[in-house]
Amino acid sequence: MKAFIDRNPRLKHLIHWLLIPRHEARPRRWVSWFVNPFIHKRHRTSMVRSSVRLDVLPFSPFALGSHSVIEAFSVINNGVGPVTIGDRCTVGIGSVVIGPVTIGTDVIIAQHVVLSGLNHSYEDVSRSIREQPVVTRPIVIEDECWIGANVVITAGVTVGRHSVVAGGSVVTRNVPAYSVVGGNPARLLKQYDPVEKTWTKPAVQV
Repeated sequence: MKAFIDRNPRLKHLIHWLLIPRHEARPRRWVSWFVNPFIHKRHRTSMVRSSVRLDVLPFSPFALGSHSVIEAFSVINNGVGPVTIGDRCTVGIGSVVIGPVTIGTDVIIAQHVVLSGLNHSYEDVSRSIREQPVVTRPIVIEDECWIGANVVITAGVTVGRHSVVAGGSVVTRNVPAYSVVGGNPARLLKQYDPVEKTWTKPAVQV
């Protein structure tokens, strides 16, 4: 069905208009009330605060695992890519998650964090950036991570298992598992040594 719609621009435009008001990113109310609850996988023990902008559409996956919470004033958007949040996760107050994003289990995301799997094209100077297509690369936050307040994670980044991103960091490249990173751009501060069974600073800062 999707392939058929993609091959018919006028039909695609009509369906898009039926789902989303012109110049907006959020779905129409009838989509949120009567379509999304039957399509998206939201566990009965999960919680989405009433002030959250759950801008999820039926043509892209959205899943929220058991005992996971999306806190007040956050925005979740799957318009350009799927958003999957695993079990026992917290998305902190005022955070923004724009797909494609996959968040594992037992992940803590603090306040005002931005995870954006999209970038705007800008190379064609004859057109405004608004008119140019978006490019997506998936963000992956593996299990047991802690993302500090005011962190920005850019498209294409994977944060490895049981890692910490210090508050205020801008993460532009992959984070190894069992590590602590911080700064702008984020760099490696500590990493767990399984032989010594302790957290150590890298010999050379990278």
